[in-house]
Amino acid sequence: MSGSTLGLLFRVTNFGESHGPAIGCVIDGCPPGLALSEADIQADLDRRRPGTSRHVTQRNEPDAVEILSGVYEGQTTGTPICLLIRNTDQRSKDYGNLLDTFRPGHADYTYWRKYGLRDPRGGGRSSARLTAPTVAAGAVARKWLREHHGVAITGWMGALGEIEIPFEGTEHIGRNPFFAPNASIIDRLEAHMDALRKAGDSCGARIEVQASGLPPGWGEPLYDRLDADIAHAMMGLNAVKGVSIGDGFDVVAQRGSQHGDELTPEGFAANRAGGVLGGISTGQAIRVSLAIKPTSSIRTEKASIDRTGAPTQVQTFGRHDPCVGIRATPIAEALLALVLIDHALRHRAQCGDVVLPTPPIPGAIG
Repeated sequence: MSGSTLGLLFRVTNFGESHGPAIGCVIDGCPPGLALSEADIQADLDRRRPGTSRHVTQRNEPDAVEILSGVYEGQTTGTPICLLIRNTDQRSKDYGNLLDTFRPGHADYTYWRKYGLRDPRGGGRSSARLTAPTVAAGAVARKWLREHHGVAITGWMGALGEIEIPFEGTEHIGRNPFFAPNASIIDRLEAHMDALRKAGDSCGARIEVQASGLPPGWGEPLYDRLDADIAHAMMGLNAVKGVSIGDGFDVVAQRGSQHGDELTPEGFAANRAGGVLGGISTGQAIRVSLAIKPTSSIRTEKASIDRTGAPTQVQTFGRHDPCVGIRATPIAEALLALVLIDHALRHRAQCGDVVLPTPPIPGAIG
């Protein structure tokens, strides 16, 4: 299957199926000399892992990562790094009623039309289970970015369904199962999820992710713009239906006198552009928002067809997230890290010798 590789110089190829023996990825192009162990990767995998609260799928996978190649005596060698995550808690019988039908809103029908066959067990290749290798690869990328450029990547949930989550502080993000930057709203979010689960329904979410500390100059016009590659990667995340950079769709109602981020010796006056101008980083924080659709696998019966085209009703059993956005924050962070390390290496390859008398402008002061 094509379309399983992301990146140009830092290339990540994802493999496996939801109910296969294992999933994983191969990273090609990681610079040598990076200290790397399973522990460096496992922390991020644990943040994405299923079964961590009553609000997500109860599939109980340890998601223990194994480094099979590319590391010697605790350091990356510059050769391909293979990361393996074994599946241990599959329940394929839950999908027996989907052999001849298609779940509305899911990839069942499109995979069938494209390949002429499909793996119905947990969605096979289209399952969000395949985001675990992405998070593993992202952990490698963000460690290199942090050590070489001081880049810090932080994500959080900005909305759960129709509930807006006011930002109070990053210190709250790791203290609740929603990755919400707000401690006072957790009871309301939990009640909302309990009601959805009882109704056999689902909801969407908005995820915010930000990267700070990167220098100006990363990105390649015209078609390899930094923001274009970010959008491309984020749209590869299951259930994402919209990506915005900076102020995103809010720019429609802005005027030019308001939107342009003015430059001063002390820094940019604002960051409406989201840290990217002309497809190249400004040195400000990269700001990205993701719109995630409601989970398609729900217990509510919905109309569909079978493989002969006859009408039928579909009800999805098995273990699913009532809101896939709840576990999406670590994945969005990983995808942003993968794009940034790729562009960091590309910039170093072409423009590493560029020296300018003009000092870089500090980050936004507005």
